[in-house]
Amino acid sequence: MNTAYDAASADLEYTDLDPAQCPDGVLATGVATLAETSFCDVGVWEHPAGRSTDVEADEVFVVLSGRGRVVFSDGRELELRPGTVGVLQAGAETTWIVSEALRKVWITPR
Repeated sequence: MNTAYDAASADLEYTDLDPAQCPDGVLATGVATLAETSFCDVGVWEHPAGRSTDVEADEVFVVLSGRGRVVFSDGRELELRPGTVGVLQAGAETTWIVSEALRKVWITPR
């Protein structure tokens, strides 16, 4: 599997989030899995401008485009902009506040 992907222009499959996750109205996020290895999965995710909540899985991600922030249930915040590398722990309760459509590459353990 020696290959490269163009994550910035990858075709994504869009689905509506659960209305319970969208305090300001339903949002559709896009996702595409780029690679699956014996130890991790790699993909692209896109969130439109707006706000949504989630309970995270273990994940490392890199923001490709867009802006916003992740607010954790304990009040900490992670600013998001192109080049941001984020690390999320499984079980973290988050609110994603996206001011400009956000696209990120994510890596999760298998």
